[in-house]
Amino acid sequence: MKNPNGNEIIQLFESWSPKKIACMENDPIGLAIGTLNKEITKVLVTLDVNEQVADEAINKGCQLIIAHHPPIFRKLSNLRTDTPAGKLYEKLIKNDIAVYAAHTNLDVAVGGVNDLLADALKLENREILEKTYNEYLMKLAVFVPDDYADKVRVALSKAGAGKIGNYDSCSFSTNGQGRFRALEGANPFIGDIGEMEKTDEEKIEVVFPHSIKNKVLKALLNAHPYEEPAYDIYTLAVETNIMGLGRIGTLQQPMTLREFAEHVKKSLNVPCVRVVGNTDEIVSKVAVVGGDGNKYIHSAKRAGADVFVTGDMYFHVAQDAQSIGLNIVDPGHHVEKVMIKGVAEKMEQLCFEKKLAVQFIQSEINTEPFIFL
Repeated sequence: MKNPNGNEIIQLFESWSPKKIACMENDPIGLAIGTLNKEITKVLVTLDVNEQVADEAINKGCQLIIAHHPPIFRKLSNLRTDTPAGKLYEKLIKNDIAVYAAHTNLDVAVGGVNDLLADALKLENREILEKTYNEYLMKLAVFVPDDYADKVRVALSKAGAGKIGNYDSCSFSTNGQGRFRALEGANPFIGDIGEMEKTDEEKIEVVFPHSIKNKVLKALLNAHPYEEPAYDIYTLAVETNIMGLGRIGTLQQPMTLREFAEHVKKSLNVPCVRVVGNTDEIVSKVAVVGGDGNKYIHSAKRAGADVFVTGDMYFHVAQDAQSIGLNIVDPGHHVEKVMIKGVAEKMEQLCFEKKLAVQFIQSEINTEPFIFL
């Protein structure tokens, strides 16, 4: 086991919650304060970063904070240390504590905020509520001498090509003959300069998401024996890596809206909820969006939800939901705190697999601004 630097930790984090899946324009995600170019032994995972959280990180000896809500949400025009925000930034910098924010990318990620909320509510038959990200598949067809076909296939598979659903190393091959003539200046692997050459070849076809195109091509060129490999590459009309905001699923057993509201309170550990709808109505299909989900009432209704769980519900949006027959349970924005335990446990497992000696500490500071009386 070795102590990693910050970059190694964040590379592992972004392997499942990459920046590219963020769905808010100019979302201030990534490294917000400090540097990752240092050894890390302890990481504090938190929903928010305030002065109490900064003190917690200092007291627990953390060199890095991973937060869901960005500590710097809008561009700074100055950095004054006589303001509450400036005082916080000064404390973090003076104590050499870096802050990394994962906002809407963590909402969208598989295993992120919305999956964790759906887990807590015990939703089954789960699907994405609102698609926000997808990639298209590409296909590579490459012509390889028979003796080198296996080597090239393995290299392409290691680069991520040929993964379809729960299968990897998928490919299709056909056999034929390749013909070519090497011109002056060439360094042919087979044949002589100026002579027509005919050789037995295998055509290997594999698919891959377009985001790894460069990685796949690099693997091909490194493994292929020819000086100038012949290959075709084209985009397919097939989506892959579909991700999005929110989740929708079914309860293990139908219940009344009143009973479901109590289930939400208990499952998400909140003292109270706001409810829109007939509390005696039976509900079984549930949509959930962590944080502010006002924009998604119609998505929830179109998906067939009986009830929509989200925070920060506006008065007029609640009336709109009522008018379209969609029940609402609002447990508040702060239920996104489920990410603290979820992220810490996932990162501990990933670092253990990579033999990285780093401790992920779950913040104990309650950053909920509201008091319920």
